[in-house]
Amino acid sequence: MAKPATFKDHYRETRIFRFRALVATVIVLVAMLILVIRLFYLQIYQHETYRTKADSNRISKHPIAPNRGLIFDRNGVLLADNQPTYSVSIIKELAGDIDQTIESIGNLITLKEGTAKRFKKRLSQRRRPFSEVPLRYRLNEEEIAKLSVNLHNMPGVSIEASLVRSYPHKSALAHTIGYVGRINERELKKVNANNYSATEHIGKTGVERFYENQLHGQVGFQTVETNARGKITRVLDREAPTPGDNLHLYLDWATQQAAIKAIGDRRGAAIAIDPNTGGILAFASMPAFDANLFVTGIDYKSYKDLQESRARPLFNRGIQGQYPPGSTIKPIVAIAGVEKGTTNWERTIYDPGWYKLENDDHLYRDWKKYGHGMVNLSKAIMRSCDTYFYELAHNLGIDNIHDFMAPFGFGTRTNIDLVSEKPGILPSRFWKKATKSQPWYPGETLIAGIGQGYMLATPLQLAVSTAVLANRGKNIAPRMVQSIETDGYIEDLPTPEKSNDIVLTDPLNWTKAIASMEKVVHNPRGTAYKLSKGIQYKMAGKSGTAQVFTIKQDEKYDASKISEWHRDHALFIAFAPIENPKIAVAVIIENGGGGGTNAGPVARAMIDAYLLPQLANANATPSSQEKP
Repeated sequence: MAKPATFKDHYRETRIFRFRALVATVIVLVAMLILVIRLFYLQIYQHETYRTKADSNRISKHPIAPNRGLIFDRNGVLLADNQPTYSVSIIKELAGDIDQTIESIGNLITLKEGTAKRFKKRLSQRRRPFSEVPLRYRLNEEEIAKLSVNLHNMPGVSIEASLVRSYPHKSALAHTIGYVGRINERELKKVNANNYSATEHIGKTGVERFYENQLHGQVGFQTVETNARGKITRVLDREAPTPGDNLHLYLDWATQQAAIKAIGDRRGAAIAIDPNTGGILAFASMPAFDANLFVTGIDYKSYKDLQESRARPLFNRGIQGQYPPGSTIKPIVAIAGVEKGTTNWERTIYDPGWYKLENDDHLYRDWKKYGHGMVNLSKAIMRSCDTYFYELAHNLGIDNIHDFMAPFGFGTRTNIDLVSEKPGILPSRFWKKATKSQPWYPGETLIAGIGQGYMLATPLQLAVSTAVLANRGKNIAPRMVQSIETDGYIEDLPTPEKSNDIVLTDPLNWTKAIASMEKVVHNPRGTAYKLSKGIQYKMAGKSGTAQVFTIKQDEKYDASKISEWHRDHALFIAFAPIENPKIAVAVIIENGGGGGTNAGPVARAMIDAYLLPQLANANATPSSQEKP
């Protein structure tokens, strides 16, 4: 008989259930243990790490831009300032549609053409998120009011107060002080990025660029708490920035004004230098431009007009303009001739109005058609006799001329504390062979002797060489900045290293050359005698005229028949007082004609502006002086 079938094993099922329950319990316990360990690791062991990360979501460190240092002249006249201004800025992350936001702002205030394009460029270059990017600077009160009442409709838009560089004298010092502009990526790579983390501007030209490190200062920081939208709710900590140093220049504002006024609407440059210190007393390059236009970004049309102007207002003629020095170098060539034994102060020649090389039919003409008759070296300087210097240069040779003039500063940069200085050209046989792969010709020596041909000099080089003449060979290094002010303490900068002084075999040659230059101004037959009218001091000077293009052999120069842009340049160098030189000047008026007539009055105006107040103080009687 078959056994009955068993359908359920309660014992086996109970055993399986208990095993599975035990396994599940172990798994749950292990999982809970892992969770507890993880929580312990995160909450206890990694507490500081995650606390810092949590804080970083609401606490951040923001840089604070330092105030840029100010710039003063020698008498404390403010030349570069920081002016408070209001700007409208946009935070990209909060604004949403940038184009719509800009359009909304444009409906309330005036935005010039290209403003939006420049803003988007700055936006792409910003260095951190949730940072304000200015759209337009220098808001007036009406514009501030219009924007303020509409800010609730424009998320991400704010009105910010800041200090912006300002040049109170606008164009008067554009080529001297220079200007600041918005910093670009290339410039940011050359500076300490951390120190410039809050800075929008950097020196672009002039003193502003050369002394950028001193003027900028040190960035500060503040630790702030922000809400979920990135808005600052409170400041937790603050480290104040260190303002930049103030600069005090050698420049004399009254002399600078006199130079600008005397040049007027003409194109040219005028530089005055203190022969004793090398300090630049005036530095004018005309025409110029309003430096304030570049601070917050110049519009396209204005910049294009400056670039395309034939008068080249952006061109710094003082250190970048290279001109034939003309007859202004004749006193130096004269000393060279005497020192080398080629001539002496008594040697006389007859000037028929031309000079001719042996076996050459070409006539090298004097500026005076029928010549000066019998002239010695002193009269040749006083009357600017070309014929005498043609012969003198021919006998000296170009290499002797080069070697003697080089210590005066020709052919090399002066290393003034400005940027983009040109070296000029002081030609020699070696120079021509190296640069043009050609031999030197005798006729080229003749025209080099009167400062023409290949010879080129900047107005600054002419001013420096004039100062060396005034010093009787003592060399000086030109300098713009006299002292730096840090935390209220003013410290003079050390004098730059100078090249060796020029020592003559006979020091009397300095005296005789200067006496000849004195006659240029004070002798009735001197080429700049008109300058002596009403003069209260003794001035030594030398006029010069530099050809812009060469006229034919038998053709007469007639300025009235020549385009203004092809007329001769007018040059003049001078220093005063002769017995104790305090100022040396060099002036060039482009296409100005005669040096004594057109450039000389500019030099006289500058020297008057600088010396006359000093002479007045020196001559003041005790009764006229204020009692203590």
